[in-house]
Amino acid sequence: MSFSVTLPDGSKKEFDKAVSVKDVASSIATSLGKAAVGAKVNGQIKPLDYEIDSDVEIAILTDKDEEGLNILRATAAFALEAVAKKKYPELRLGEHVADEGGFYVDTDKKDQIKVTELPELEKAMEKLVKSGQAIEHVEMDKSELEDIYEDDPYKSELLKKVEGDKVDAYKLGDLVDFGFDALLPNTGKIKHFKLLSVAGAYWLGKSSNPMLQRIFGTAFFKKAALKDDLKRRAEIKERDHRTIGRDLDLFFVDPKVGAGLPYWMPKGATIRRVVERYIIDREVADGYQHVYTPVLMNLDAYKTSGHWAHYRDDMFPPMDMGDGEMLELRPMNCPSHIQIYKHHIRSYRDLPLRVAELGMMHRYEKSGALSGLQRVREMTLNDGHTFVALDQVQDEFAKILKLIMDVYKDFDITDYYFRLSYRDPKNTEKYFANDEMWERSQKMLKGAMDDLGLDYVEAEGEAAFYGPKLDIQTKTALGNDETMSTIQLDFMLPERFGLTYVGQDGEEHRPVMIHRGIVGTMERFIAYLTEIYKGAFPTWLAPIQAEIIPVNNDAHGEYAEKVRQELAKRGFRVEVDNRNEKMGYKIRESQTQKVPYTLVLGDEEMKNGSVNVRRYGTDEEISKSLDDFIKEIDVDVKSYSREN
Repeated sequence: MSFSVTLPDGSKKEFDKAVSVKDVASSIATSLGKAAVGAKVNGQIKPLDYEIDSDVEIAILTDKDEEGLNILRATAAFALEAVAKKKYPELRLGEHVADEGGFYVDTDKKDQIKVTELPELEKAMEKLVKSGQAIEHVEMDKSELEDIYEDDPYKSELLKKVEGDKVDAYKLGDLVDFGFDALLPNTGKIKHFKLLSVAGAYWLGKSSNPMLQRIFGTAFFKKAALKDDLKRRAEIKERDHRTIGRDLDLFFVDPKVGAGLPYWMPKGATIRRVVERYIIDREVADGYQHVYTPVLMNLDAYKTSGHWAHYRDDMFPPMDMGDGEMLELRPMNCPSHIQIYKHHIRSYRDLPLRVAELGMMHRYEKSGALSGLQRVREMTLNDGHTFVALDQVQDEFAKILKLIMDVYKDFDITDYYFRLSYRDPKNTEKYFANDEMWERSQKMLKGAMDDLGLDYVEAEGEAAFYGPKLDIQTKTALGNDETMSTIQLDFMLPERFGLTYVGQDGEEHRPVMIHRGIVGTMERFIAYLTEIYKGAFPTWLAPIQAEIIPVNNDAHGEYAEKVRQELAKRGFRVEVDNRNEKMGYKIRESQTQKVPYTLVLGDEEMKNGSVNVRRYGTDEEISKSLDDFIKEIDVDVKSYSREN
């Protein structure tokens, strides 16, 4: 027997008998043998004891590799299963996952595991780690595992999906489990870990399945890395729009009445209304004609557009109206705006024709993917479509981009970059089949960006199925990359729907369609704003701009109401806190609710026609006349709360 092992640098090592991954690592360097946690063998993750007896390509994994970290986390998940099963013998196990976010284990028992039980499970894991108990990698008959999991419907179902009669499994004490790519050889290797939280999760992500309890955790090779990760998670929790939305009473989602269907409470609705009015006013001033179109459309329209062929899995089932007509909840607004265009004969004098709408859409998201306002099943898109002649594309593109950047300035969005998204030339099946169109439109988009002198990155495979696009990528408050705005060139839909305009020559010509979204959906945009502001919305957006607190309701309540009316009639959003609570408590409550201005009114203020002003986030109190305060808040709102 003779075979070679090819290393990442292209060099080869020859062997004349079967060797393990650990043997290969040690043959390269003794230190690498000690540091190795697994390997990628022909691109697949394998454990240290995996035997090699033929020509392969191999990359040894250590604690410095992402895949190596995932092996550690998978081992921690296995250890969690072991201690949980020991503590709760009746526990049934579901899926386990280890990735860049940490790890989780799905569990099920009569009384589900609570977050208060995590410290006890963590202590049991610490004991297991200190014991350095061996983790045995075994190959077992599938029938043997079927007997072991006879009373566990979840593992039994997962086992049915495993091909072949033999199954790779791991043993830790009395526990046997499968479905791991690789684990560390003993529990002593799990140095630094933390159990984080519990949450409900439908089995296999289907809402028709039982609800299991998902235990989340994370693990690192180094203590400092765990400390940094926990700090980052604390920051995420502080900024999480779902937590802030609950604390400030902005919105809620109740799966019992509709998963992924948010209810906007008065404060949240106010923020949304301000954003919507702002967007509409900006677009109308920029030449857009705002419309309303139905949320239902004949399925044939989506077949013509290609959405049914490309996005059927993301659309709700059609509704059979009983007379052969099939209606579909719209997943996007493009075909609706095409109907607006087609309703009249169009001339070159009509172009560019700009149509915009805050259009409600519905998309079928799996229950496991739903998250607050960021991933929902009903959403309202700040959508717009411009119909232009070919020679107008570049000017219109620049005009749309300027509008987007102006809007970003008003919302104080500064951390963004431009991405030109092209089709994947190696996977053209999922795109509109017209090579000439793609070459032309991608060149046109790139040329427009070059003429504007803007830096951008290029990304193959990120285009829409009907054309290339410019995506404006923002960094969320948590550091994630997210598409906020988009401008898409489309030669396909005008062709499919037979759109024309009469040119100067009296002949019919085909327009180009430009799809654009300035701030995406209202739901995701307000989730984004909530997180970057940490719930402390700038004055122009804040649901309550000023909270008035009378020192004594009987003595100062009438003056407080007068001040409220003066501010309200000028369009400011103001409330009076006349609850029978101590003044200090009400001031703290105003700060907790992150109201931009707190106005305390007592004898002095009533006598002088003044207000005592405290800005959110400060302890400083400034007394000023009511007229001066009105001027101050007016400038604050009109400047979009930017520093002057």
